[in-house]
Amino acid sequence: MTNTSILISVIIPAYNAAKFLPDAIASVEKQTFPHWELLIINDGSTDDTIEIVREHQKTSNRIYLINQTNQGVSAARNQGVAHSQGQIIAFLDADDQWLPDKLSQHWQHFQSNSRLGVSFAQVEILDQAGEPTGQVSTSRLNNLKPEYFLSENPTTTTSNWVIRKEVFTQVGGFCLDMSYSEDLEWLLRVSSTTDWQIQGINQVLTRYRTSSGGLSSNLYYMEAGWKQLVNRARIYAPQLVHNHFALAQALHLRYLARRAFRLKLPARVGVDFITRALISDWRLFFHQPQRTFFTLLAVFGALVMERIFGFNTHRRADAEGDKSLGVAE
Repeated sequence: MTNTSILISVIIPAYNAAKFLPDAIASVEKQTFPHWELLIINDGSTDDTIEIVREHQKTSNRIYLINQTNQGVSAARNQGVAHSQGQIIAFLDADDQWLPDKLSQHWQHFQSNSRLGVSFAQVEILDQAGEPTGQVSTSRLNNLKPEYFLSENPTTTTSNWVIRKEVFTQVGGFCLDMSYSEDLEWLLRVSSTTDWQIQGINQVLTRYRTSSGGLSSNLYYMEAGWKQLVNRARIYAPQLVHNHFALAQALHLRYLARRAFRLKLPARVGVDFITRALISDWRLFFHQPQRTFFTLLAVFGALVMERIFGFNTHRRADAEGDKSLGVAE
């Protein structure tokens, strides 16, 4: 029987999330908006994820545990939506957190606009230890065109999303065969095939944990995931892809070049991405020219330093893991 008092269903996909999950759950429990349920989708964890959820269930009858074999984050989110009772869905990754008025602010946002399908806000960036980096997302919040979702993610992270369940039902769930850019693909599908609006709130409501290291291969997997997005978009938005592919690819490759530099990967990785970005579309020089210039300066400067001094200062970082969620530039 449906619980009509539940208005927002919070979905946390969790795979071996024991280290960070308690903080994520606590940030939901501290919400000033009272009408929520929390569905935690255990995606085949082998750590203490299940035990942590059960401990929280002892003090709350609004927390539900759903177990599935390991199928990936897209399947976990889809499973959560399928079991949800709320008319609004809010996604939260197990290693991220919300500010206390997150759900309240988004609920008011939906109440003020009946055509709003996806609500998001600004994001505070945390380091791997959960400490603030001083960085806040600066992406566009309003007047978002479909082509914006073809190249970059204005919402930064799925933990920032609050959506109408009706929209999810209309366009379908996350693509199960995509490990990267599945969030961008879903937003692009909404933006290019429906009349639902995607709008942001000019306020920090989500705290996103990023990693300090990464593998070069992860960035190339991200590029492959973006190509999957493009191939899918060619089916439902062929003209959009035709008109914007070159610049969109250039923007995405520039983002990967910047990410490679921030992760302190070997300079050749960043050089590869920015070189191919400029080959894809030279207009990149005129699209946020300062960002393009400093990316060029950073990656080629790192390459020169490596060659002059005869050693790779980034070699150790190349062996570390990387959280592969897309982050807006």
